[in-house]
Amino acid sequence: MLVVADGMGGHAGGAMAAEQVVATARQVFSAYSPKSDSAEEVLRNIVNEAHTVIKLTSFTSEADPHSTFVGLIMHADRACWAHCGDSRLYHFRAGQLARRSVDHSYIEYLIKQGYAKEEERKTHPKRNLLMTSLGGDTQPEITYGESAPLENNDVFLLCSDGLWAYFKDAEMAKLVTEYDPKRAAEFFIDLGRARARGGGDNLSLAMVRVTVVEKKPEPKFAPIIPRRTPGASS
Repeated sequence: MLVVADGMGGHAGGAMAAEQVVATARQVFSAYSPKSDSAEEVLRNIVNEAHTVIKLTSFTSEADPHSTFVGLIMHADRACWAHCGDSRLYHFRAGQLARRSVDHSYIEYLIKQGYAKEEERKTHPKRNLLMTSLGGDTQPEITYGESAPLENNDVFLLCSDGLWAYFKDAEMAKLVTEYDPKRAAEFFIDLGRARARGGGDNLSLAMVRVTVVEKKPEPKFAPIIPRRTPGASS
């Protein structure tokens, strides 16, 4: 499982909310049994339980903590994911963007309804306003997705808006295709910080590349036939 949580509500409140999301994810996932549980149910439980914890924390804190969530559960033949807020999941295949999550943001709503243009995504005065989040006044909205079957060299990238805001889809696809995940992540962080002029927003990411391993044929053994001693009776 991969998880990215981008906290909001001031430095202390945001960090606290994000840490609680990750801790909840680790706890819920540790009890996950693929044979009896669905990945969608696990992801839903993570979001709802983390939301409750963050809400309870806000009652005893001066901060107003909130957090986004994007999580991915990998199986041998498929990948299941869910998100809430504007932290994104990207699925790259054969050097191209195959799919990405759709933000739960006000600017996304305006673009979808035709009230704003795509090029306004990074300049609109309310571009950072979220329609839903963990720790908000209402129950979080969750969007689910699944990619199946998986193919060799499929790449899944989970990241905060502090990263995707500074990269075009084609540039991201190029980086994850030409470099291994560790090196690609280093490029994302270094270039993202440079474009944010010294840091900017939270640049967080998690990435995984699928490698298909061919099964080796089972060794074949000749049956062992006991030898009979001449003259012996059975």
